[in-house]
Amino acid sequence: MCFSAGASFGAGIVLSAIGMASIRKVKSMPQILFASIPLMFAAQQITEGLLWITLRDPSFVSIQRNLTYVFLFLAQVTWPVWIPISILLLDKGTKYKRIQKVFVFMGVVISIYLGYCLFVFPVEAQIMDYHILYVLHYPHTRSLFGSVFYIVAILAPPFFSTVKRLWMLGLIVFFSFFSVYTVLSVLFCFSMVFLCFDYKCFSFIYIT
Repeated sequence: MCFSAGASFGAGIVLSAIGMASIRKVKSMPQILFASIPLMFAAQQITEGLLWITLRDPSFVSIQRNLTYVFLFLAQVTWPVWIPISILLLDKGTKYKRIQKVFVFMGVVISIYLGYCLFVFPVEAQIMDYHILYVLHYPHTRSLFGSVFYIVAILAPPFFSTVKRLWMLGLIVFFSFFSVYTVLSVLFCFSMVFLCFDYKCFSFIYIT
């Protein structure tokens, strides 16, 4: 979904429609949190579509910088917290509550850390071939810590839930994430495009 402005805008429109359809079918707050994932990802995709446009025109440099921060905030700060919390609240069983709270804690920690890095260290976006590359000048000494916490907070929650078929979502997300990360060697925020697309599909199926 990162290959052009048109692809990003198109994805944003489709995700918005799915998100609104999902939210109309829910009543409780936990369900709303989970069902709103497509809308949040739609906002992320539309933001990236605008980035494609502004990156090609130097006169939009200030707007482009703000859009870069918005996209990275959603990808790096929002998702590690939103996904484990939404699954924790969605799951009415008590079997995995403790470990789910651990995932939430890890998500909060990495979100705070990445949020700090995002606003303290330089970041930039640039078009490379057929995708947007996000160059992050974060401290390398803590890259392993950040990677582990981010991956666990995003990928692990579906495997520790009593919600039916949620583990199937976990498998889809797991293989999507690592196939993209290994083959293309992209940043975690770029991988979130595919990761959240899987969550989007399941949120609509589950609510339906």
